[in-house]
Amino acid sequence: MKPAMETAAEENTEQSQERKVNSRAEMEIGRYHWMYPGSKNHQYHPVPTLGDRASPLSSPGCFECCIKCLGGVPYASLVATILCFSGVALFCGCGHVALAGTVAILEQHFSTNTSDHALLSEVIQLVQYVIYGIASFFFLYGIILLAEGFYTTSAVKELHGEFKTTACGRCISGMFVFLTYVLGVAWLGVFGFSAVPVFMFYNIWSTCEVIRSPQTNGTAGVEQICVDIRQYGIIPWNAFPGKICGSALENICNTNEFYVSYHLFIVACAGAGATVIALIHFLMILSSNWAYLKDASKMQACQDIKAKEEQELQDIQSRSKEQLNSYT
Repeated sequence: MKPAMETAAEENTEQSQERKVNSRAEMEIGRYHWMYPGSKNHQYHPVPTLGDRASPLSSPGCFECCIKCLGGVPYASLVATILCFSGVALFCGCGHVALAGTVAILEQHFSTNTSDHALLSEVIQLVQYVIYGIASFFFLYGIILLAEGFYTTSAVKELHGEFKTTACGRCISGMFVFLTYVLGVAWLGVFGFSAVPVFMFYNIWSTCEVIRSPQTNGTAGVEQICVDIRQYGIIPWNAFPGKICGSALENICNTNEFYVSYHLFIVACAGAGATVIALIHFLMILSSNWAYLKDASKMQACQDIKAKEEQELQDIQSRSKEQLNSYT
């Protein structure tokens, strides 16, 4: 009796030791798979701890963040925005001051009667108010186009990611293309209109140069060299005096108002030209971005169709497996 009890106890102790060994082996295997998850497919899932969180040393540095941010900047839109702001600022600022100087020259030398140039003064004042509106509008419009550039740049960079374009976004991009085209055509007219006062002031300045030339100095024909502002249509034909000749015309060319207004009109014309170039640049950028977004929408539609087909195929396979299992 006693030996049987002893053998049973020994068997129990051996089984418990084997269980301990097996449990230790399983623990060691589980720890190995947990430390090296790529070694074998397993069902052990490590529990996230404080050590699993990203440490400051493993996080990207300031240089990598700056490179990533700089990679998303739409440089073409940024250059076009700076050029547009510069051109509009030059046109509006210089044009406003030049128009005020032109009114002063007309009142002092070419039209002494206020009623003769009253309409011109009202038109110039209206143009100055329009200049305020143009400056405000293009400041806002340039920011909107720059934001559109940021949006489309991020869309193009994430074509193969989870970014999804909407029909509303593409419609807004197309609307910006059309509006920029209309504004570009309008600014071509503004550029041509701003060249008119430059032409007028250049004619007056060249006439003064003829008066100052040695060939005409000291001759009686100097007083016969005149400039008639009435022929340009800015003041009526009954305006007095309307025409300035000889030394009086030379004195006008030597005034500070004439010198400043002439050069400001040149700068304003250059600013209008820069704005036209900026709008053409914006038009090219918006057109290319709209084309990219259109291609992205087609790619997304193809991917959705492909995913739907794969899901349907998986459903068919699962149903067929279920039917086979039911038969067996």
